[in-house]
Order: sequence, then C-alpha cells, then structure tokens
Amino acid sequence: MPLMRILAGFLMALTMAVGLAPAASPAQELDADTMALISRLPDGSYNDRASVVSALAATGNAALVPLLQALDDGNLYVLDADGSIVLGIKKGRDYEISDPVTGEDRGTIGTRDADKIKVNNGLRRVIGAALGQMTLMSPDRRTRFAAAEAVLKSADADSLELIDTALAAETDAGIAALLEQARSIVVIRNDFPLADKQAAIDTLAEKADRNAMAILKGALAEADAELAPLLQKGVTAIEGKIAAWSAVQNVWYGVSLGSVLLLAAIGLAITFGVMGVINMAHGEIVMLGAYTTFVVQEVIRNNYPGLFDYSLAIALPLAFLVAGLAGVAIERGIIRFLYGRPLETLLATWGLSLILQQAVRTMFGPNNREVGNPSWMSGTVDFLGLAITWNRLWIVVFALVVFAILLLVFNRTPLGLQMRAVTQNRRMASAMGIRTPYVDALTFGLGSGIAGIAGVALSQIDNVSPNLGQSYIVDSFMVVVFGGVGNLWGTLVGAMTLGIANKFLEPYAGAVLGKILILVFIILFIQRRPRGLFALKGRAVEQ
Repeated sequence: MPLMRILAGFLMALTMAVGLAPAASPAQELDADTMALISRLPDGSYNDRASVVSALAATGNAALVPLLQALDDGNLYVLDADGSIVLGIKKGRDYEISDPVTGEDRGTIGTRDADKIKVNNGLRRVIGAALGQMTLMSPDRRTRFAAAEAVLKSADADSLELIDTALAAETDAGIAALLEQARSIVVIRNDFPLADKQAAIDTLAEKADRNAMAILKGALAEADAELAPLLQKGVTAIEGKIAAWSAVQNVWYGVSLGSVLLLAAIGLAITFGVMGVINMAHGEIVMLGAYTTFVVQEVIRNNYPGLFDYSLAIALPLAFLVAGLAGVAIERGIIRFLYGRPLETLLATWGLSLILQQAVRTMFGPNNREVGNPSWMSGTVDFLGLAITWNRLWIVVFALVVFAILLLVFNRTPLGLQMRAVTQNRRMASAMGIRTPYVDALTFGLGSGIAGIAGVALSQIDNVSPNLGQSYIVDSFMVVVFGGVGNLWGTLVGAMTLGIANKFLEPYAGAVLGKILILVFIILFIQRRPRGLFALKGRAVEQ
C-alpha cells in the first residue's frame, strides 16, 4: 500500500506539472511585414495576388496555411468597415466570420458588408504550389507526411518542381518514398521524354510493392504503343520481386508458427522423453497457462489499469507455478501408478483432459475470453518489405529464450544431470542412488510449467477458450516424434521444419490438406528413422 500511495502521488504531481506547463504555440507569430503582405491580397490584378501568395509562402510560416486555403476555397473576404481580411462562411443571408490565421470568432455580418477576394485558375495553381511548399517543408513530420500523401493522390504536373524541391530537402525515408512515387506518376502520366518515363518506371519497379504495381497497371491501360512495353516490363519485374518476397514472408510465417509449436511441444518433449508417458492432457496444461493470463489481466483491468503493460511479466511466473503444480499433482495422483502401462496412461490422461476442459467451461464459460496485447506487443513493423507483427516477433524471441534456459537446466544443474541419467538408463540411475520417483515428479512439473508459459504466449495470438489445447496437441506430438523423443535440439529443429513446411504448403494445398501431407511425410520418415532426427543414446534406448 505505501508503494501504491507513493506511485499515485508521483503521477498526480506529474499530471499537475504537465497541466501547468505553458502550451507551445503551433506557429510563430506574424510580424509586421507578413501582416503588410496579407493586407495587399485584395489589391491589384490576379498576377499581383499571385506575387503576394508566393511572398507569403516564402516566409515558411505554417500559420498562414488556413489563410491560403480559405483563399483557394473562395472563402476569404475584406470587410467594408475597416478593410480587415476575414474568413467568411455563408449561413443563410449572412456570413459567419473569423480570423483566417488564429480562427478567432468575429461574429456575423451581412452579405453586403464584405467583398470576396476573387481567384482564377492561374492563381489557384500558385496557391496550390504555395500550400504544398509550406506543408512539405514543415518541420512537423505528420504535416509533411500528409502533404506528401496529398501530392501523391493528385499527381499534378504543376507540382513537379515542388516535389523535386521537397525531395532534395527530405530526410525521412518514408516521406521521400511517397514523393518519389508521386514524381514517377507525374512523369508517366504527362508529356515527358521517353527516357524520363523509363527512369520513372524503373523507380516504381525498384519499389516492388503492390501499390507501385497498381500504378503501372493503371498507366498500362491508357499507354500508347511506345510506352506500353516499358510499363509491361516494369509490371513483370515487380511481380517477380513480389513472388520472391512472398517466399521470404512464408519463411517468416513458418518461423513464427515453428516458435509456437516449439513452446507447445518442448514441455511434452521433456515428459515424453524422460518418463515415456504419452500425456494427452498436455494441451489442457497449456490452456491453464492461457487462463492464468486472462485472470491476471482481469485483476489488473479492474484494480490497477496502469499496470496493464506489465501483465505478461506478472502472468509468466504465475502460469509456470499453476501449471507446474498441476503437473506434479497429475504425476503423483495418477501417472505414477500407471508406469509401464502405456495404453492405460494414454486413456487416463485423455479422460483427465476432458475433465479439465469441462472444469474450465464451468468456471469461465464456453465462450472465448479476451486477453489483450500490451502496447509493446501491438502493431506491425516493416522490415525490408516484410510485415512483422510485434506479438509474433516477441513470441519467437521468447521461445528461443525458453529453449536456452532449458538447455542450461539440462546441462548445468544437478536436476538436469539426473534427468539425463534417468532418460538414458532408468535402472542404472536408480542403482546409483538417484531417486527416480522424485526426478519423475520434478520432470513432469517442469514440463507442465513450460506448457503453462507456452499458454501465456499463445494467449497473445489465439483465442483463449476451453478448446485451446486441442489445437496444438497433435502438432506437438508430431514435433516430438519427428525431432527425436527427449532431445531438445530435435524439438527445435522439428518445430521449425514443420512450421516452415506447413506455411509453404498452405498456399498451394490449403490448410487442411497441408497438415495431412505433413502427417503422411512424418509417417514415412518415422518408418525410415523410428527414433527421429536426433535419436537418444543409451543402453535402455538401444534395447
């Protein structure tokens, strides 16, 4: 409680400090010279007004953007009473007027009390260029990005010089890419030399995304006989690059799926390898970890919403503890009486899985439960053309960290040494004084605990429901059998191999047929190598 009070006091003080801080002005104040330029807008010819607009744009003051936009829209007026310039919106027979720079309300006037500052097409082009210059050169990235998108959408030939100027000064890669696309579209669609159009097509082809391909295909529909082959060549080049990147994307999807399979199977590899137990309730242990995450997030949502980003860090040890204790209870209460009787063990754990599913349905209901992503696991990052979601990326990292920790436990701790001894020759290990029942209980608890933290990870990418474990139990057994029973490296290689193979087969064979083909492959593989990719060695194994 004292810690929470200190935190609350700190947050209150921070909020007051932010609230009392002076607000930053969105634009610099208008000086006397700028005000004098504005006052000259109603005077002279359209060419004179164009000169004034260019001079205003040259100041680079973003506060003038609303004024120039109002002039372009035909909503800029000069008052008869004092000659001041206002923004006017017609409402019935009157004008609602305001300051065109600050937006300050100046009331209502009659339609005869002000004269509109007129514009023509030539002046509008100057105003458009001025607006583009002031927004594309803005120090604010969002303003520049929005301006670049607007230029890309319009692709006006008159904006080419402005685009070149903005490109020369732009330092942001994303905005520069938009401007390059806009320039290429302008060149392709308008009367430019063929060499310039070829360079523009090459620029879009280098971009190699579907937006660039759509641009080239749109231009191809209206191209003449001279330009059409060049556009078709660009489309073909983009299609080839997209196909190559799709293959790379499939590899990433396969790695992502492989990391999920690794988390789901690694606990099973431990229990199956050391104890020889076919645990059909392993998927439900994964489900317990996912529901632990749900409970933690519900408590945080209702009581400590500011800690939501730390919910997974809190859920991980709790899920490991809950699932691990459940595993020890299952081993001590059921499985230890069934050693050496694989069929009875399989049936008992299958019945236990049904009991756990129904218990969860009774406690939490049959519907999916919402488990949210923390802010640091939300969104997508674009890496070399690959769309990578943060939650999948963190799960890949998490799976590798769990794998590394288990390697350390197996190779650098007394428990790991005893587990490896029992795996290789249970009778000899018992004769050397190792308490094999104790090792069995801890092994089952460790494997179940890993399944629990796998449930935490799976809750971020899958629906949390009583059937969560059923989606991964068959795949987990396939990974363990394919990689080699009880071998962690075999589990890693098997998970990644099956994950990548699955994602490569899905586009051609479909999800269901792809899994069937993989199952057939594993059956044929096991006939050739019954012990999997990485077979364990030991006297008990060789018998």
